[in-house]
Amino acid sequence: MIEIKDLTKNFGNLKVLKGVNLNVTKGEVISIVGPSGAGKTTLLQLIGTLDKPTGGSIRFNGEELVKMSEKRLSAFRNRHIGFVFQFHQLLPEFTALENIIIPALIAGRDRKESEKEALELLETMGLKERAHHKPAEMSGGENQRVAVARALINHPDIILADEPSGSLDSHNKEELHKLFFDLRDKFGQTFIIVTHDEKLASFTDRTIHMVDGVVTDK
Repeated sequence: MIEIKDLTKNFGNLKVLKGVNLNVTKGEVISIVGPSGAGKTTLLQLIGTLDKPTGGSIRFNGEELVKMSEKRLSAFRNRHIGFVFQFHQLLPEFTALENIIIPALIAGRDRKESEKEALELLETMGLKERAHHKPAEMSGGENQRVAVARALINHPDIILADEPSGSLDSHNKEELHKLFFDLRDKFGQTFIIVTHDEKLASFTDRTIHMVDGVVTDK
């Protein structure tokens, strides 16, 4: 599904990625681990089209992302990629339901249809009764599950998660990790997860180790 070849990224004279090669197949749950500064988050941002590489190639279902215009990349990202961040990044003035449907509305989808699907996702997350609660009225674990529902609303090909359980307590970490695998089993969802959590990494289908801007195994 994703083919990454000779990917490099420089910030001025600093070489952050130094020729990364990686293939991802549909339905995989992959973890990326390594010390701080290894380039894990930079790689995730490039795969997610949030930044452009200095060199190399990223092919997504046969399409070369590096050559796309910003406008086309924005539409591609909205339709094909879901994001889950360490801190849920929900908009505080909106309810759980409203936060979830934002990507659907950006994609031009019907509001009623989107709300119906968002409620179904909330039920999958065990949060249907929280639909009209705002982030401040929910726990950290609940907010992170809402963020996962938001990532799923447009049926993305892949979800990219950057330290998704890093701000959660032990119980909510376990619940979130279980949720990822439940979603893979239910929807065939593909995940790439940057994590320092060794337990989560041990559960994934494949663990990618990065050191000093290179992948040391695949």
